[in-house]
Amino acid sequence: MSPRLDPATPADGAILATGAPTPGATGATGAPTGAGPGIATAADPATALPGTDTETVTDPDPASSWTGAEPPPPAGLGAVDARALSRTLFERLARLEEGTHEHAYVRNTLVELNLSLVRFAAARFRSRSEPMDDIVQVGTIGLIKAIDRFELSRGVEFPTFAMPTVIGEIKRFFRDTTWSVRVPRRLQELRLDLARAGDELTHRLDRSPTVAELAAHLGVAEDEVVEGMAAGNAYTAGSLDARPQGDDRDDTLNDRIGYEDSALEGVEYIESLKPLIARLPARDRRILALRFVGNMTQSDIGEELGISQMQVSRLLSRTLARLREGLTSEG
Repeated sequence: MSPRLDPATPADGAILATGAPTPGATGATGAPTGAGPGIATAADPATALPGTDTETVTDPDPASSWTGAEPPPPAGLGAVDARALSRTLFERLARLEEGTHEHAYVRNTLVELNLSLVRFAAARFRSRSEPMDDIVQVGTIGLIKAIDRFELSRGVEFPTFAMPTVIGEIKRFFRDTTWSVRVPRRLQELRLDLARAGDELTHRLDRSPTVAELAAHLGVAEDEVVEGMAAGNAYTAGSLDARPQGDDRDDTLNDRIGYEDSALEGVEYIESLKPLIARLPARDRRILALRFVGNMTQSDIGEELGISQMQVSRLLSRTLARLREGLTSEG
């Protein structure tokens, strides 16, 4: 018989999941929760969970005997007891109507009971720059999704079913939030493949691999390898206000790369002059080119065109006046 869950009183799973010893309170196995971890006494065979006897059973401390290959059980529960209690709660959850107070109560108890799965999965990402509390919170979302999708009829233990969902939710969090510049998922995965391939080829060749070697190893085109390498630069970004490391100068990076371009104002004039010059006669355009591009004197231009220096001067003055008038009228 499954233990009765009374919404008016704390659930057995909630008490045992938090590991808080409550004087006089009893756990799912019938043992006082203040008796200490590893002690399971089922005084009433009718309330005993599957896998427990009606006699006192003493187990070693679950935390000390845990191998680390699987997530540890909640504090105060052995691995067998935790799985049996989860199974009982899932059976009860399947019979309750979704949206009711009792359904939410059992569902929340399952979340608290299996939070150790989330902490175990989050520990794999402790080296990341994100706070551990944020990672655990994201992993808890994955745990809730796994609880909502789990079916006892499949014959799979809940930790086995839930762990890929929890880890996938955490990885999705890093994929979507930790990149400084958003790049397509294809390039994010290609960057990881390039990193693994680079380490493997460096160890094998005793040198850094070339783009062609990386492309051959991954079975992709060289252009894709170059694209993946460039995408890796978007993962982190440096601040322009930060001082470069290992440099005794007090100025920031922004002070070094930012400067006023004296030719910037001339860009607008050049773009405005292009259509005006295009409408000039061919000889006037050639005189402008020889004078301002070829840096020739008026006498040299006259010899080049077979006209006098005075004619060159008049033609040049007339052309410049026309261009000046055109710029003024457009402005």
